[in-house]
Amino acid sequence: MRKAIVWVVCGVFFAIGAAHAQNDSGDPARRIFELTNQDRVARGLPPLSWNASLATAAQTHAQWMAGEGTLSHQYPGEADLMTRASQAGAHFQAIAENIASAWSEDAVESAWMHSTPHRTNILDPHMNAIGVGVVERRGTFYAVEDFADASQQLSSLQIERKVGGLLRAEGIDPSVPPSAAELACSSNGGYPAGETGRLVIRFDTPDLTQLPGGVVMQIRGGNYHRASVAACSAGGTQGSFTTYRIAIVLY
Repeated sequence: MRKAIVWVVCGVFFAIGAAHAQNDSGDPARRIFELTNQDRVARGLPPLSWNASLATAAQTHAQWMAGEGTLSHQYPGEADLMTRASQAGAHFQAIAENIASAWSEDAVESAWMHSTPHRTNILDPHMNAIGVGVVERRGTFYAVEDFADASQQLSSLQIERKVGGLLRAEGIDPSVPPSAAELACSSNGGYPAGETGRLVIRFDTPDLTQLPGGVVMQIRGGNYHRASVAACSAGGTQGSFTTYRIAIVLY
């Protein structure tokens, strides 16, 4: 299971300044967004998607920085990065942040790209979403980039179909109605009363692109052919991270 990644990188002088003369939109946050994606695409990486929740979290922190007149990832009385993003409505597996203050969007992006930790965040291939916040105070622009490996919000049926596809790849037919697995979901342990399946597996995962290694070992350790799959309502957001709770009954 992939762990959350949090970069807490402070720039001593890196920042964003007043809107650049070539910024036709007049929005310095969007200009930073465009420059970041230009740097990613130039290096063969996919562009990041704009995420409104991350932008809200970034803007809130930029306001803190402008009020303090200093650069910090967390001020006394302020929530940490993961909590800020979660409270703003973001769902993610990993999150990172760049902060800065200076005179132009182009200058701050160039400075970040010449700083190894900041560049690592910008060019992280695992990140797929970004939100940018900018606040001006006395001619200085305070900027925040919040990056994330953002999670999809999926229905129970969508989750079950994804897990079913992973089971098919293991040679298991997931066409048994979900009612059996739903019974397993409703209990924290043990075997559902009256169930005829040979093995019950329950697990939490943030990643629906692969089954956890321990689950794969259990599946491959027995002669199973069919399965019932259910997404448990107990899943969802745990702390700052989106996780999915799954029950599988194997036959």
